[in-house]
Amino acid sequence: MNFKFPLIAFFLILNLSAISQNEINQLDDQGKRHGVWVKTYEGSVQKRYEGKFNHGKEIGVFNYYCKDCKDSPVIIKTFNENDNTAEVVYLTKKGKVVSEGKMEGKNRIGEWVYYHEKSKNVMTREFYLDGKLEGLKTTYYINQKITEELTYKNGIKEGENNYYSPDGVLLKRLLYNNDQLEGEAFYYDSNGNVIIEGNYKNGRKDGLWKYYNEGKLTKEETFPKA
Repeated sequence: MNFKFPLIAFFLILNLSAISQNEINQLDDQGKRHGVWVKTYEGSVQKRYEGKFNHGKEIGVFNYYCKDCKDSPVIIKTFNENDNTAEVVYLTKKGKVVSEGKMEGKNRIGEWVYYHEKSKNVMTREFYLDGKLEGLKTTYYINQKITEELTYKNGIKEGENNYYSPDGVLLKRLLYNNDQLEGEAFYYDSNGNVIIEGNYKNGRKDGLWKYYNEGKLTKEETFPKA
């Protein structure tokens, strides 16, 4: 039997494997990561992340894995070569998109979208500035009708907060100031009629509160109670 060719093939595979290993997880002359990097969890062959560096800067697509994800990434980041931003997608282990948006460094920026479980329909749409919520945050029912509208400023609740029924009827209209309920508050029935009205101060009921039934005043309370 002639074993010459199998032996040559075997050593060729070994050499290619060695070359491949030598081409990943490399550092440049300044000690910065450069080229393709693949890192695994300690004591495991499970990949933690894989991607490409250009003298210490992430470029292109990076895949991040959980400890039991096998080959299905749970985070995919696509880095912009011209700045410090990346398009980011979070996924389940089965590959369904959970949320997606943009990051600058470790901060979320711009619009972020979250999806309902087992559906491609949007569940929440919100906006970030330097990692903090800013502007209108909108939450949706599975039928894409608005559930809630809430305004943020510098990461805290500020301004109107509205709640709606699945049919689109306004159920609550509240106001926030510095992350606390403040000002006039109205609660409505499914037909849009006011059933409760009053005021909040520093997150608590304050002053006269009125309660209605079919448009008729049925009760009044004054807060804080003596």
